[in-house]
Amino acid sequence: MREFRYEQAPDAAGAVALLAGAPGGAFLGGGTNLVDLMKLGVATPDVLVDVRELTSREITDLPDGGLRIGAGVPNADLAADRRVRERFPVLSQALLAGASGQLRNRATTGGNLLQRTRCGYFTDVTKPCNKRAPGSGCGALEGVHRNHAILGQTLEGPGTCVATHPSDMAVAMLAVDAVVRVLGPDGERAVPIAELHRLPGDDPSRDTTLRHGELITAIDLPALAFPSRYRKARERASFAFALVSVAAALRVEDGVVRDVRLALGGVAHKPWRVQAAEQALVGGPATEEAFAAAARAELDAATPLRDNRFKVPLARNLVVRTLLDLVEVSR
Repeated sequence: MREFRYEQAPDAAGAVALLAGAPGGAFLGGGTNLVDLMKLGVATPDVLVDVRELTSREITDLPDGGLRIGAGVPNADLAADRRVRERFPVLSQALLAGASGQLRNRATTGGNLLQRTRCGYFTDVTKPCNKRAPGSGCGALEGVHRNHAILGQTLEGPGTCVATHPSDMAVAMLAVDAVVRVLGPDGERAVPIAELHRLPGDDPSRDTTLRHGELITAIDLPALAFPSRYRKARERASFAFALVSVAAALRVEDGVVRDVRLALGGVAHKPWRVQAAEQALVGGPATEEAFAAAARAELDAATPLRDNRFKVPLARNLVVRTLLDLVEVSR
């Protein structure tokens, strides 16, 4: 591991100021992803600013029935909180589907949103990767890509990238329209989670729209008044990233879909909001046929690679099964 300077600040504003003056620095929260990348030589910050104790570890009620989650809340505490389990089961289920108990105890809510891809070409410094080394190429494109993106990829040019975003929690938060609260050198701002993560475009090295020195301080969850669920398909029963995952919330009245929220994980460079399917479903019948047709409307845009074509029917079937389960809960 390369030498680095470790810094502590008295408060969040001080941490932001420290990092703003260190172009090659990074914030350190739980360290469950960053430290691993440093050991591999993928991340090489020259300054680490410790923020684990500088952001709130509290979960507080909002006036509309939603919740504000401090960025320092451990994933284990968030998953176990009674209000989260009752009001946002999709989030609790997503957290419990991710990592191991030991990692959930250490990982923070803010840090979870900023995880970097687990693509083997990104984490191996001997392999070409445009995300890690811009302009070097994308080894996964013609190499091992079974668990890579089928939506929103950049398939040619200097920005070629087919990596997927690894967070289960972020997929659930996207489905419930979370808002990320950020403190930066220019003050505070609120970022809808749909605008936090980005597709590779011509610069796959950037995972989010955050500016250097900006620190996630909290995440707001608007009230959700209807049932929700998270379902994850993976290669083993635990401690595995999603092949495909679905976060869904559904309101059905008299057999008609009145509101629906859908997000997919494991299919794109960022958590993927299933907008075409949502639009196709609202006002229509809550039936298996309608759910399947809506999922197809979304997945028609998929551009799978040689070895991950199975993700298209897998995603379709997960969407249908999860929505049918929510119909049963609504009865």
